[in-house]
Amino acid sequence: MNVVLSRDSQVRAMENTVTNAERYFGQFCSLLASYTRKTARLRDKADQLVKQLIDFANTENPELRATIRDFAEDLAKVQDYRQAEVERLEAKVISPLKLYGAQIKQTRADIKKCKRVQNNEIKQLEKLEKLRQKSPSDRQMISQAETSAQRASVDTNRSTLHLVETVDAFQEQKLKDLRRIFSDFVTIEMVFHAKAVEVYSSAFQTLENYDLERDLQVGLTSDFRAKTRGIYGHGEARPLTDTNPAPSVPWPLASQSAQSTMARQGKEAGGEEDSETDSVEEIPLEDLKGQQQGPRD
Repeated sequence: MNVVLSRDSQVRAMENTVTNAERYFGQFCSLLASYTRKTARLRDKADQLVKQLIDFANTENPELRATIRDFAEDLAKVQDYRQAEVERLEAKVISPLKLYGAQIKQTRADIKKCKRVQNNEIKQLEKLEKLRQKSPSDRQMISQAETSAQRASVDTNRSTLHLVETVDAFQEQKLKDLRRIFSDFVTIEMVFHAKAVEVYSSAFQTLENYDLERDLQVGLTSDFRAKTRGIYGHGEARPLTDTNPAPSVPWPLASQSAQSTMARQGKEAGGEEDSETDSVEEIPLEDLKGQQQGPRD
């Protein structure tokens, strides 16, 4: 009976190993899948930003237009790398974790089979013990019961040995898979961030090289200055004759419709999950309105 209890304890330990693997690998799969989806949504938002930058650049003079377009192109390159990151995460991280469930299921089936064989052995031993107590003189029945108990014991030994080999192989494969999957995860992230830093450095340099003074002297900006100086720099200053002047609107309000449009696009593409993020962008606008409409002399 001590041997039976020892085998039962051994099977329970192996079952716990498989249960822990099933639990944590399932959580890893769920979290990394969510991580990948959020990365894909970040890529989509950045693509919207690139489009908005290009639309804005088309309204500006040549110097600023070229700078913003180059900047937007660098941001677009980062999103190309992010797209590759998403695809690699799905192929090298998510898919192996999903497939791991089938192996866990098969190992659980082997454990159940071994436990059934063990239960049969326990029943045969209990039957033999009862015969010895109730009919100690019935040698034929006791002999048959002993034979059945021995056969059940042999089956249990064989099944337990097979299970030990199976779980050992499972444990070894689990450790190898764990190292490989997370090594691939880290490699994918390092490659993306290395490429992103390179492109972001180029984007930063593009903005640094922008010649503001030159932009103020040529193109539409220079023409705008000439017109405003012509209005306010010559002739006598006279009050406006309009008795109902239009209220002054601070410049940030001009971009409010664009922000609202982006917010609507985000809700359509990403659902309600991104609504809180989009609404936060309106807070600085209210601050600016407060500054523009402060007390007057």
